[in-house]
Amino acid sequence: MHQESLQQIPRLVVLISGGGSNLQTLIDAIAAGTIVATIELVISNQPNAMGLARAHKAGIATQVVNHLEYSSREAFDRELIRAIDDKQPELVVLAGFMRIFTPELTNHYHGRMLNIHPSLLPLFKGTNTHERALEAEEDQHGASVHFVTSELDGGPIVIQAIVPVLEMDSPSVLAARVLVQEHIIYPIAIKWFCEGRLTLQNATVSMDGHNLPVQGMPYLP
Repeated sequence: MHQESLQQIPRLVVLISGGGSNLQTLIDAIAAGTIVATIELVISNQPNAMGLARAHKAGIATQVVNHLEYSSREAFDRELIRAIDDKQPELVVLAGFMRIFTPELTNHYHGRMLNIHPSLLPLFKGTNTHERALEAEEDQHGASVHFVTSELDGGPIVIQAIVPVLEMDSPSVLAARVLVQEHIIYPIAIKWFCEGRLTLQNATVSMDGHNLPVQGMPYLP
């Protein structure tokens, strides 16, 4: 009997706001058998997000929860919780979801929600990370996968990938270099979680029962 038959395959819900390239990488990894999981639902707060078409093409259910239709952040987050919990996922994956959550939502999914951020956290939390890295004349930049907490882009880090910042870089060129690494490290972290190897206890990330350093695991190609 296959091992997957002995235990339930992890269910995922993915939240997007835009093109969904990290969603596509996850869809491809599951299709290839690299990650053993199912994407039960893709939710977007933007009705025209291109990522919804990616989900449709893969036969994945989608739902739009448009933040503009809610009178408050709290009301929006309560609807998100309702939609997510309807699928009873083991993990919620943020793949370019451009909303700031209330503590009610982040506490509800403590240890069960991952995000990928285009910087070497704790540097450059928030938006416009590539422009800010260039303005700061950093010599390296990158991406970080972290557990989501009530602190914006401040949750415990799982894994980071580093890229060089080159002299002639523009924000878009640097962003493209970082995105390549995002597509590598996010499936790695999700795979670890789905295999039961990656956990969050209070504010400490553990991998195979061993605490990770504050900066998470370095991705070494």
